[in-house]
Parts: sequence; C-alpha cells; structure tokens
Amino acid sequence: MGSVTAAAEALCLTQSALSHTIKKIEHQLGTPIWTREGRSLRLTQAGRYLLALANRLLPQFEDAERVMQEYAKGQRGTLRIGMECHPCYQWLLKVVAPYLSSWPDVDVDVKQKFQFGGIGALQGYDIDVLVTPDPLFKPGLLFTPVFDYEQVLVVGKNHPLHGLAHVVPAQLSSETLITYPVEIERLDIYNQFLVPAGCAPKKHKTIETTEIMLQMVAAGRGVAALPRWLVEDYAKKVPIAAVRLGSGGIAKQIFLGVRDSDTGNDYLRAFVELARKVKY
Repeated sequence: MGSVTAAAEALCLTQSALSHTIKKIEHQLGTPIWTREGRSLRLTQAGRYLLALANRLLPQFEDAERVMQEYAKGQRGTLRIGMECHPCYQWLLKVVAPYLSSWPDVDVDVKQKFQFGGIGALQGYDIDVLVTPDPLFKPGLLFTPVFDYEQVLVVGKNHPLHGLAHVVPAQLSSETLITYPVEIERLDIYNQFLVPAGCAPKKHKTIETTEIMLQMVAAGRGVAALPRWLVEDYAKKVPIAAVRLGSGGIAKQIFLGVRDSDTGNDYLRAFVELARKVKY
C-alpha cells in the first residue's frame, strides 16, 4: 500500500497526471484496480492480478530489448548460463571452448548467484541455460541430461578411510565435512547418504573454491564429497583419493534446463547438443 504522491514522485509525474492515468486505465478495463484508504491506495483483486502479470511479462520485454540491441550491433546474441553445480566449471570449460569456435557471433556469460534461485532466474529470463544436478520439472521448462557421474567421498592419502572399497554413514560421524556454501538440503552427501541413516558429521565447514577445499582435504583437515571425475583429475597434482559412498555409490546426472519457448533458438540448441557429446 502506498500514496499517489509517492508513486508520482517515483515516476517523475505530477500527482494530477498520475491520478488521471489511473482513472483512464480503470475506464478502459471496466473495473477498479485501486481502492482508496485515506490518502493511500490499495490494489484490488484485479489490480493484484495485473501486478503479478506485469512481473512476469516485464522481464520478457527487457530480454527482448536486450536481444534487439545485440542484433543492432551485428551480434547473434549472448548465451547466459546459470550454474547450480559448483564443481562443474571444469566440465563447462570443455563445452564452452569448442562452442565459441563454432559460434563466433555468440558471446557466453556465466552467472552463479541468483536472487530467486536458478529456476527463478530461468523463468525470469535472467539466464538462458541452467546447469544443475537437481532439476525441477515445471511447466514451461525443459531439462536434458547431458552428463552422468558418481558422487564420492574425498579423503587425503594419509586418511584412515583411504583405500577402503566404500564407506558407510556412521564412519563420517567423527569427521569434519567440507562442502560448498549451499543449503544442506541440496547436498547429496546429506540427503542421499547421511540423513537417511540418521547420521551427521562431527563438524560441517563450508569453502567456496574447489582448489582450497581439496588442499584442506589433502592436509587432513576434513573430508569432502565431489564428482569422481573431478577428484581423479585433481588427484594427479594433489594427494587425495576417492572412496565410494555406500556399497552401491551415489549416481548423479548433470542437466541443462532451458525454456520451452527457446528450443527453436539455433545457438542455444547447438550448445545443448554439444554438451551431450563432451565427456570429462
């Protein structure tokens, strides 16, 4: 709820001009969209519907304006990639390098922090592609699996768990678990390994960068959970090793999410097709 005066100032209009515009809109719609309460205005049910609609449509108009500006500059566009998979940058680089060579008129931008999460960023046209291991299949979105991997425990070469065929949840009860700074509910080692067994690590610590995380593990400061391909790659230069989580392991997939309405975009479709071919 706000006043006409405050709204007019925000829009750089006079109060009378804004009041006239409000009346004109309501006349065209045939129903009131605001109701007065003293000097303040409150949206009616119709007004709240229009506000929700505007919040969905305005980002699309802004995105269209951005694309038109890029076309005016002679560019094909910018492919905006959102990342919900911290350790996937090394894999993504293997996709981006040949993609940029194949599509010289298309730029690539990568975003990791979203105001309303990756799904919200995709639906709100803040990004064009979402890289995630945890897709939410919602109307209007299409998720394609592009890469299979196994989530494993990472330990130092001198750690007591090193060399085991696999570990069970109770064996981590005395360990410091190092993870990326994301919600615990989204961490596979919790929701697919520890929590179902009613177990928890002795201590949970978060670190943003993969390199520092693995240096901490190598120094015996804790254990981590990462994709096997990433651990095997870093094990060539850092004294770490992978141990299977449970006798059956934890199988995961990387998905690329796009909007259904964008599937006809040739350079976006080419990115998804290339991602399905690139293996780490």
